[in-house]
Amino acid sequence: MMLKLFEIRLHVAAAVITLASLCSAVAEQRPNLLFVFADQWRGQATGYAGDPNLLGKTPHLDRLAKEGVNLVNAVSTMPVCTPYRASLLTGQYALSHGLFMNDAPLNPELTTIGKVYKAAGYDTAYVGKWHIDGHGRSAYIPEERRHGFDYWKVLECTHNYNNNSAYYAGNDLKKKKWEGYDAIAQTRDMQRYIIEHAQTQKPFMAVLSWGAPHDPYNTAPAKYKKQFPVSKIQLRPNVPAANAKRARKDLAGYYAHIIALDECLGDLMATLDEAGIRDNTILVFTSDHGDMLYSHSEQRKQQPYDESTRVPLLVRYPARCDGREIDMPIGSPDIMPTLLGLSSLPIPEGVEGSDYSRVLTGESEPSNDAALIECITPFGSWHRGNGGREYRGLRTRQYTYARDLKGPWLLFDNKKDPYQTTNLVDSPDAEPVLKKLDAMLTQKLAERSDEFMPGEAYIKKWGYKVDGRGTIPYIK
Repeated sequence: MMLKLFEIRLHVAAAVITLASLCSAVAEQRPNLLFVFADQWRGQATGYAGDPNLLGKTPHLDRLAKEGVNLVNAVSTMPVCTPYRASLLTGQYALSHGLFMNDAPLNPELTTIGKVYKAAGYDTAYVGKWHIDGHGRSAYIPEERRHGFDYWKVLECTHNYNNNSAYYAGNDLKKKKWEGYDAIAQTRDMQRYIIEHAQTQKPFMAVLSWGAPHDPYNTAPAKYKKQFPVSKIQLRPNVPAANAKRARKDLAGYYAHIIALDECLGDLMATLDEAGIRDNTILVFTSDHGDMLYSHSEQRKQQPYDESTRVPLLVRYPARCDGREIDMPIGSPDIMPTLLGLSSLPIPEGVEGSDYSRVLTGESEPSNDAALIECITPFGSWHRGNGGREYRGLRTRQYTYARDLKGPWLLFDNKKDPYQTTNLVDSPDAEPVLKKLDAMLTQKLAERSDEFMPGEAYIKKWGYKVDGRGTIPYIK
């Protein structure tokens, strides 16, 4: 009897071991996802992209660009905070999810990336800036408006990066504060999350959203700022001389934020290595939009120039993707379905972006010829009184084309004119290209059922109330 009982125990133990092995194999087939993005980091501002001020100063980004897929023509489809974030979460364009201005609320009933990963059995986490709740920039965000993210250390929006940077943790109604420079504190928190979850069999999907290098520019810790003397800053050739002094001052601070974040990214990469999950983790680095920083005498974002629309987009997934550059244009709504594709998860109904996961893995050729760029209605720093206007446009491998309500507005050959100093829209020689791009744009708008109406029509449709600068007033 004792012998039979011993044999039963052996069989049970073997079954448990076999089940554990099967679970482990399944877990290995389901990659983790660590999505890291900054605020207002333009695509040109890295060492690997050739910024002379950052050569040798973004070593971790440079390494990630070599080890992963570098999407060199990635654009922020609507280059401003809230619209990008809503497109990232939903895989939809702004006219579908309705967030084409800052401080509008995202419908909590929409299918979002956090909900999809959670339903697939992932642990989900979000740390940092949110900016799609629309109930006040310092307001507590209840669980039903967190779009599937369980681990939660978030504030709607702040750009106070030092000591007073607040957040809410989980369901605690009392605000907490990040110690020191908030991006470093947020990174440390994410490192702890990664280490804890690497010890389990359950995959995680985690988002880290930094507030920098968005202005205020000169607020990075001193050890980073001292590396960029204002007098040594090299300007892009499209910064007019009249703006040079202010541009150098702001850029010195901007670059200081950038190298601080590069160091944070390096810490995250080291943690993935130490936890033994590097190969089975999709690591993404990107930004919600760029920053003009006085190129063409302009500031901030929303505009169709490359400084505003182009963003870094690096994707490392050693188990399936080799390191290489891809010049295919890709837009904000494409990120969600592409990540789901890399994770072997189904694309939900209602997603409008394209799944380019097979392009990233090398199983399909880069086929997309153009990514949409747009401004549904100008607001904030780029209000109508400051030259703001509605536009729809395209970013291709070679050209940027934008049409406003009056017709063709901008056309740049980015290969011959990388600083976009010569508008070809009225050039007879460029007329064939202009007609081709205009026809492509018309087709894309038809696919989106976008009638390209004045911004006021969309403001009225969605019931938004705006101030004199076309901005939704917000509560701090």
